[in-house]
Amino acid sequence: MTHTNLLTDNPALYEARFPDATRRAGRWAEDCLRRYGAGPRVLDIGCGTGRDAAHLHGAGRRVVGADLSEAMLEHARVHHPGPEYVLADLRGFDLGERHFDAVVCLDSALLYCHTNEELDGFLASCRRSLAPGGLLVAELRNGAYFLGRTELLDTASVNAFTRQGITYRSTTTLRVDRTAQLLRRTRVWSADDGSAPVEQRSAWRLLFPQELRHLLAFHGFEVLALYDRPGPRTDPPWREGDPPVDTADADRLHLVARLRHPV
Repeated sequence: MTHTNLLTDNPALYEARFPDATRRAGRWAEDCLRRYGAGPRVLDIGCGTGRDAAHLHGAGRRVVGADLSEAMLEHARVHHPGPEYVLADLRGFDLGERHFDAVVCLDSALLYCHTNEELDGFLASCRRSLAPGGLLVAELRNGAYFLGRTELLDTASVNAFTRQGITYRSTTTLRVDRTAQLLRRTRVWSADDGSAPVEQRSAWRLLFPQELRHLLAFHGFEVLALYDRPGPRTDPPWREGDPPVDTADADRLHLVARLRHPV
């Protein structure tokens, strides 16, 4: 068995496994930007294959997409052109003198900041990159969901999809590492083309709503919205015009925060 990240190393497979033909995630982000009056300059940090960055570009925004995966960036430049795509680590990035009206961070990307120092690095980088009054828009798993809930944990789930005649199957197990405050994931991929199975290990930081509010306030942000649904990956999913609810109990958190003007 080999150890790699099958989907990150093969962006076309990523898009086949997680299709978003209607660009719901990008439309949700654009709705947030419009709802809270963001200007046109947007940084999509952790942009992945570039689908959401390209949607924001198509909505008339000047977009920079940033990711730590060269494979993802190359795929984005070819298949989702329009934005500028750059290599950057969300745990600490510096894009020079340019300033953005909004930073967008979707699909739990910021939860790859596993430690407090990495979270501080992300938020400090956002603060440096934003113009005064700029927005931070994020979508992430909700750590509070796992308090007392075990239905997603320690039991393997199996999924399959087919691309170009090859069927790929994944067996995924989640467990909570309470000491590190991480949701750890082990995923084993197999394919019916005779290739060896691939094991992938990853983890997300489990952040709680009040903890997130405290971190944001420390770094100079005012929380405008923090809620569990609706969003692009909730059930039922978000649709245009859906207002946010005032709860933060379900599997996802959706965040809009504004960088306060200096006193």
